[in-house]
Amino acid sequence: MTSDLDLKNYAVRTDLVIEENANKTSNKGVHVEEKMEDGIKVTSMVIDQQAAASMHKKAGAYLTFEAKELRTGDTEIEEKTEKVFAKYFAQFLKKLNISEHASCLVVGLGNWKVTPDSLGPSVVENVLVTKHMFDLQPENVQPGYRPVSAITPGVMGVTGIETSDIILGVIEKTKPDFLIAIDALAARAIDRVNTTIQVADSGIHPGSGIGNNRKELSRQSLGIPVIAIGVPTVVDAVTITSDSLDLLLRHLEREMSENNPSKSLTPSWISFGEKVDYKGLKLPSKENRAAFLGMVGTLSEAEKAQLIQEALGASGTQLMVTPKEVDFFIEKMGNVIAEGLNAALHNQVNQKNVGAYTH
Repeated sequence: MTSDLDLKNYAVRTDLVIEENANKTSNKGVHVEEKMEDGIKVTSMVIDQQAAASMHKKAGAYLTFEAKELRTGDTEIEEKTEKVFAKYFAQFLKKLNISEHASCLVVGLGNWKVTPDSLGPSVVENVLVTKHMFDLQPENVQPGYRPVSAITPGVMGVTGIETSDIILGVIEKTKPDFLIAIDALAARAIDRVNTTIQVADSGIHPGSGIGNNRKELSRQSLGIPVIAIGVPTVVDAVTITSDSLDLLLRHLEREMSENNPSKSLTPSWISFGEKVDYKGLKLPSKENRAAFLGMVGTLSEAEKAQLIQEALGASGTQLMVTPKEVDFFIEKMGNVIAEGLNAALHNQVNQKNVGAYTH
């Protein structure tokens, strides 16, 4: 018999706190506020130390922006997202008592050579850097700007140096007041890929979403406030397989409820191809799940994940999946986050003039 401890090894990976809190909004120590602004869903969450342990996330304040239409490449949606992101990120800085004049170091985590992992460098490429102007020509800097510097430290597999050590060395030399780290994340649900932005004041563990933990970047390790920004770009194969089974069960349950229950489950009356929001439907009862898929239908989430991982084999358990249009998404999301940051960090920058500074 598999123990609870064994099943923990088969937990589905996610970097998104909103997914860890799914169906747990009544948890003690978790305060959640949700708003809709310009078609963008903004979720503010504060997690205390007590709730952090059960949610497997660090205590702190989190902001999540959800815009499903970002996948369409619609310029209007991107502009709306930039505007909402900039507004709430500026408020986030104020809540952390970070002044409008505090100097900032932007760190683009990830690997340029691996497209799903290149979000950080893509953002840095479009961030408005100003520190050199403050250092060399301070008299020419207009009011409304702050000192901002940016680096892309690469990954340890390329540099041979722990990323946190590179960043700490830069901090010791340049002495920024706070740090913003941007990284690609892993999601639990495929529909969150490239549609969700997460902001957190609790720091970040580079590579944690794919089980490749590096030294954390946080106030404790770096000595200054660390704000993490991430977008999920991958989902593991176990998640996709598990979700597919759930969708199949929901489909079969719907067909059974709309047709004569006495009929057997045969392809002659099971209709596929309809545009139905199956995720909005509840899973069948345990008895029906057993009738549809036998013992597989009655497995718990952890047991199902264990079965799928064992079926995929050694290589499949490490398989991370990303959409084929990932290069397009990375470029788009890199611009959205960078232009949102430019407007939030510099009062003189807005969506009308941001392009003049970053291109």
